[in-house]
Amino acid sequence: MVQLRTILTPADNCGAKKLRVIQVMGAWKRKFGYLGDVVTAVVDGADPNGAVKDSEVVKAVIVRTRKEQGRKDGSYVRFDDNAAVVIDPKTGDPRGSRIFGPVAREVKDAGFNKIASLAAEVI
Repeated sequence: MVQLRTILTPADNCGAKKLRVIQVMGAWKRKFGYLGDVVTAVVDGADPNGAVKDSEVVKAVIVRTRKEQGRKDGSYVRFDDNAAVVIDPKTGDPRGSRIFGPVAREVKDAGFNKIASLAAEVI
């Protein structure tokens, strides 16, 4: 579960060091974002040769959260960090070419098949 001003670690090689959430996309006045949701974030620190620049406003998909999330089969999934993948807002494809760490199955269910296929492990 992420909300306004949550710090996310980028799970891809787009060049960002940290992402700060400024808006959870969806319904009006939506407070929380969960696995597979799209958020608007600001890049806090970036590599000089990366795909994103410092203080750039980007769209990102949440791929890992510290807060557990229940599934329909009764199990729960929880990760060690809050992480997101920076995407192209028009196509929904990731801006980086590699995805680091595990990715939740909810990301694939949300329609981001390219992110799930680039990930080493889908949990």
